[in-house]
Amino acid sequence: MAGVSAREAGPETEPAPMNLVDTVRNAFVPIHRAGYPFIAGFAAATLVLGYFSSTLFWIGLILTAWCAYFFRDPERVTPVDDRLVISPADGVVSSVGPAVPPRELGMGAGEMIRISVFMNVFSCHINRAPVRGRIDRIEHRPGSFLNAELDKASVENERNGLVVDSPNGPIAVVQVAGLVARRILCWAEAGGTLAIGERFGLIRFGSRVDVYLPASAMPRVAVGQTAVGGETVIAEFGGPNAAPLVRVS
Repeated sequence: MAGVSAREAGPETEPAPMNLVDTVRNAFVPIHRAGYPFIAGFAAATLVLGYFSSTLFWIGLILTAWCAYFFRDPERVTPVDDRLVISPADGVVSSVGPAVPPRELGMGAGEMIRISVFMNVFSCHINRAPVRGRIDRIEHRPGSFLNAELDKASVENERNGLVVDSPNGPIAVVQVAGLVARRILCWAEAGGTLAIGERFGLIRFGSRVDVYLPASAMPRVAVGQTAVGGETVIAEFGGPNAAPLVRVS
């Protein structure tokens, strides 16, 4: 009917009012539950130190806030496209080029395209799937704790690797421990599936993630570029004459 206002048209045309819970949820970034024990420990130590010195209390309070910031787990808007490879972590792209994947992953001795993202102690450390697919295998290897920015860290450091059977062939995602990192968490399981951008793990206190791709992938990032986990496109399959995009529901 002509001339009917939005108010007269019915309640479904009016946006639902935002309640207090929604307001608080939007104002604060969620914290991953893996960080709760550490945050509680920092907070308890702060209270003890504060009993002896106000200066130590404020130092402890800052460290507690940093710990909560470290374990933040923000929502991300992931491009849903089988031709795209998404950054598995927040950080700086530290290498782009050919490399042989870790031997334990069983991907052969040939070189693949490796893109590495280095996370410092201020980065969000939640790791996300760069592609969708079935997890064929997960292999953990102990090792050193060298600076994760070093190229040899991919070979010598403690690591946890996932081989994913993606729509564009097998790719590997390797969580690499760093100089400060002493714990790699991976809650994905072999035989399960991952959606692109889905959370699958976390590395505590500084590290890197390597992605090994087939030669048909075209890198879309450069060394030194800042990447956002779950959002930044780091590589792409197909060229200008490729088939139409394949969407994932």
